Amino acid sequence: MANWYTADLHLGHKRIREFCKRPFGSVSEMNAAIIANFQACVSHDDDLWILGDFAFGRSDDVGQMESWFHSLPGRKHLIIGNHDDEAVISLPWQSVEYMTELEDGAFPLVLCHYPMITWNRARRGALQLFGHVHDQWPGSRNSVNVGVDQWGFRPVQLAEVQRRAAKLPVNKHWADVEHGNELE
Repeated sequence: MANWYTADLHLGHKRIREFCKRPFGSVSEMNAAIIANFQACVSHDDDLWILGDFAFGRSDDVGQMESWFHSLPGRKHLIIGNHDDEAVISLPWQSVEYMTELEDGAFPLVLCHYPMITWNRARRGALQLFGHVHDQWPGSRNSVNVGVDQWGFRPVQLAEVQRRAAKLPVNKHWADVEHGNELE
């Protein structure tokens, strides 16, 4: 069993291709590529943490959202994002939260759709994983964007996130909210 993290799939969202310059000829092509990428990574017994904005569609088209949902492998958890309406939230997720804290192995994580300036256990090494900002910001050394626009339209595991985090700069506001030099 493994944990996988992702955000901002925006399945069914026609304009997201334009907004984020996604390299797909159609929304159907985008949906199929994202689903195929997830199927190539995530196993049936894995936990897939979607940090918001799973799908974007009409709330009367619940059948389409259910189809996308069931096409993704693993036990699916939703961290609610700004585009997750009742049709998305009511899908059969393992869990639905606005934010959660968990340990991947013994490593502490805080999951939220939005990037945060500080969080519980931040000074003790907890990484914050987020989405929401798509291709605009990869994050900082202690807060990493796991959105599909940052990771080749696929989910990622903690080891990949940690490698990227080590190469990112310390958030320029870190000293404003957390005193100490744990990240330097």
